[in-house]
Amino acid sequence: MKARVHVMLKDGVLDPQGEAVRHALGTLGFLGVNGVRQGKIIELDLAEGTDEATVAQMCEKLLANTVIESYRVEFG
Repeated sequence: MKARVHVMLKDGVLDPQGEAVRHALGTLGFLGVNGVRQGKIIELDLAEGTDEATVAQMCEKLLANTVIESYRVEFG
C-alpha cells in the first residue's frame, strides 16, 4: 500500500525558499508569478493493514513540523 504525504508551511509562516523561487522566476522573465509556497512530498510504501491513524502519527512525530507546517495524506 502506498501513501503520499504533502507537507506545506502554514499560511502566515514566511517561506524564504518560495520567495527566492518567485524572485528567480521574475529574473527569468516570468513576470506573472505573485507568490510561491514551497513544500515537500513524501512517498511511503507501507505494509498492508497500516491504518490512517498510524500514518498520522508518523506525520505528527517526524514527517511534519506541525508548529509551522500542515500536512495532507493521500492513499492509493
